[in-house]
Amino acid sequence: MLNSQINQFHSFHNLFTLQKPFLARAVDATHHSSSSAYSHTTLLLPTTTKKSNATPTRRSSAGKINAIYNPPLATKVSGVIHFKSSNLDRLKAGQIIDDYFPIWDKLKLEFVSLNLNCKPVRTEAAYDFMDGEYYFEFGVPDDFGEIGAVLVGNDNLNKIYIEKIELSDKVNFTCNSWVHSSHDYPERRIFFADKCYLPSQTPAALRSLRKKDLELLRGNGQGERKPFQRIYDYDVYDDLGDPVESLDLARPVLGGKKFPYPRRCRTGQKICWEDPLTETRTKAPFYVPINEDFSDIKSVSFGARTLYELFLSVLPRLGTFGYKDFFLFEDIDLLFNEGVMISGTDKKAASLFPRFIHQVTDAVNDLIKFEPPETIRRDTFFWLRDDEFGREMLAGVNPCCIQLVTEWPMMSKLDPNVYGPPESAITKEIVERVIKGYMTFEEALEQKKLFVLDYHDLLLPYVNRIRELEGLTLYGSRTLMFLTPAGTLTPVAIELTRPSSEWQPQWKHVYTPSLGATGSWLWKLAKAHVLSHDSGVHQLVSHWLRTHCATEPYIIATHRHLSTMHPIARLLHPHLRYTMKINAIARKSLINAGGVIESTFSPGRYSMQISSDAYNLLWRFDHEALPADLISRGMAVEDPTEPHGLKLTIEDYPFANDGLLLWDAIKQWVTSFVNNYYPQERLVASDEELQAWWHEIRTVGHGDKKDEPWWPQLKTQDDLIGIVSTIIWVASGQHSAVNFGQYEYSGYFPNRPTIARTKMPNDDPTDKEWQAFLDRPEAVLLKCFPSKSQATKVMAILNVLSAHSSDEEYIGKNVEGPFEVEPAIKAACEEFRQRILEMEGIINSRNADHNLRNRSGAGVLPYKLLEPFSEPGVTGKGVPNSISI
Repeated sequence: MLNSQINQFHSFHNLFTLQKPFLARAVDATHHSSSSAYSHTTLLLPTTTKKSNATPTRRSSAGKINAIYNPPLATKVSGVIHFKSSNLDRLKAGQIIDDYFPIWDKLKLEFVSLNLNCKPVRTEAAYDFMDGEYYFEFGVPDDFGEIGAVLVGNDNLNKIYIEKIELSDKVNFTCNSWVHSSHDYPERRIFFADKCYLPSQTPAALRSLRKKDLELLRGNGQGERKPFQRIYDYDVYDDLGDPVESLDLARPVLGGKKFPYPRRCRTGQKICWEDPLTETRTKAPFYVPINEDFSDIKSVSFGARTLYELFLSVLPRLGTFGYKDFFLFEDIDLLFNEGVMISGTDKKAASLFPRFIHQVTDAVNDLIKFEPPETIRRDTFFWLRDDEFGREMLAGVNPCCIQLVTEWPMMSKLDPNVYGPPESAITKEIVERVIKGYMTFEEALEQKKLFVLDYHDLLLPYVNRIRELEGLTLYGSRTLMFLTPAGTLTPVAIELTRPSSEWQPQWKHVYTPSLGATGSWLWKLAKAHVLSHDSGVHQLVSHWLRTHCATEPYIIATHRHLSTMHPIARLLHPHLRYTMKINAIARKSLINAGGVIESTFSPGRYSMQISSDAYNLLWRFDHEALPADLISRGMAVEDPTEPHGLKLTIEDYPFANDGLLLWDAIKQWVTSFVNNYYPQERLVASDEELQAWWHEIRTVGHGDKKDEPWWPQLKTQDDLIGIVSTIIWVASGQHSAVNFGQYEYSGYFPNRPTIARTKMPNDDPTDKEWQAFLDRPEAVLLKCFPSKSQATKVMAILNVLSAHSSDEEYIGKNVEGPFEVEPAIKAACEEFRQRILEMEGIINSRNADHNLRNRSGAGVLPYKLLEPFSEPGVTGKGVPNSISI
């Protein structure tokens, strides 16, 4: 990262004055990148804040200063390269460096004209230590025409990140890309000017370069990938298991007929001999294409780095708690009030996680002390209330699973010969006992007042297998909720089911709210089980599958088939950055065999198989757009008289209310963009890059669902608008809604336990078990909750996942460089930005409306998860462009 300390004297973003011809400075040609050539070179970085008026020089050991020679041609073009280097974060102002001097070798540039008859012009860009930029100048003939592309060769020993190349003739190249060292790979990088072209409109002089660049990105599907490569290809999830470490860590391959799943980026790791279907796992990070790894140059990747360090240095120490239980609820409070000591001390960890790791002077251990989530700050007892349980299904961290009850009795789709009668045990009479005084059961069903959180069919097939694992239990569950006249949801009944097995008959029980002591505690325990189910589905389905995992094929296909000069590639680019790196870290330590998810969530080792089942049974691209999602769950119906063309079944549904504001803004922006570049329908159908992109997403990236009839066609502008709007929504709004509230709602884990370790007290208990429940029900509930080790691991991870970096890239905040070239696109982008800015005021006014009880009230956390912008840290708000954490 280019530290501000290095260029205090000259802002990194200040533009070089391009109006005056400039002669680039260069080191004597005898000083190449050999380390011996610079063995005596010393450079003192300036510490002054003033920029010198003197011409800056670069001194070799011989003290010579040479300049690049350009032949006398008719027109001079000068330019500047704005860049960042992974080496700069090691240097500080005033530091003497000699080992680093060889990295500042020249960049070789070859500029290509749009005039097919003109030969490319070559020049070199030399680094200016005073300005902190690369500068260059070259001459071109009068008939050279407009510059359309540049080929960049990097002779430095290290990769370099080029943000932008600006020419004095006002031609710009927005690169935002790593350029590998030519010592690793001799092929030069190709960058196109900011103007967009459909394939059929590509200037003849650029067609071969456009084709070649895509071919380089696709690779040949062979060999093990290297860190300097930028090849995008597909593979199945065959790297989650680790049979080399232990056969108990072997896991099935996700992707294919047996376990359908989206595809990931291919790494080419070797196959392990213990399991010929599984790739070997190494200690090194998984490969991602070089352009997906921003960890060296952007603090937006702070989350990726800290998450990686968390897995390496912190979580193993939290494991020293073992499976010790919390004996009292006061023990949980100590995690926030006083903290607990963890074994060992780690200064780096303390610096990366100042929010919860504190070093103690002269101590051999670190103190871990968590910041109380905002929910518990506002109301210590919020997690006990039934109305809060219901509210979080609409305004919590997993608001996209609740659905309208449309049939009665509720029925299972599982095989009755295996799993028993399909009818739910929740009867009309049970419901009427709870809602009497409001309305009859028939009225509630007809007036759309009954809603369900239904995890019965998804979880029931795994119940017996999971119960064989130590420290785990599971049920299939249905939770029925009633919409009160106040517009809030209250839970009416919870049905927990255990299927029959070789040694037990089927068991199912319905729990309802109770005023009695025993019934009240059973109700609390039933809610704890349901919340652990909801936490698992949230993490494995709503969060990982529907956003991170489903998006990776879009990223791969975009790089493989849409040229960087394609307008749709440039429209999607801000929304596809940073995701693959985070996903690679997740495969490494989060969703892998024995990883955090398996060790702290109820499904245990079957977690990713359940995620595969959810993909097979539930995931549909055409339902990922917010309006379609709401309609599919019965939470809205189409109504052209309503502001968003939808009438919500629950009027005060914060996720939907705020989400539709963002959805409409995204769709309007995409509509303006698409119609500008595709004024005729035929241009969509005839765009070979676009058609190949969509075909590969459907048949390869999501190939296990390629034969589904619901895939949208791509023939018209409206088809394209719908597809692109959906991808942008998933990467921005949908991910933000299910991610950035995790610590606020789950940081105090009794509110959303990730695991239920013990069965219900009335599930075939022994006399001793039942008496223990009657004697001290609080202990039974605490025993059901996560252990100390499990709880603190999850709390630490959620704290990192919920945090924004200091330079987070929020949706609609800035106009991307390529969007400034076309006046119509620039105007549409500004209109989009204004709509996003207006959202903040609308959301704040809604949160101040005391009639909206799902987002306001005494001790109630306002709904801000879709408020567009945020300060750094854990804030419970902010919508980044992409899945960056």
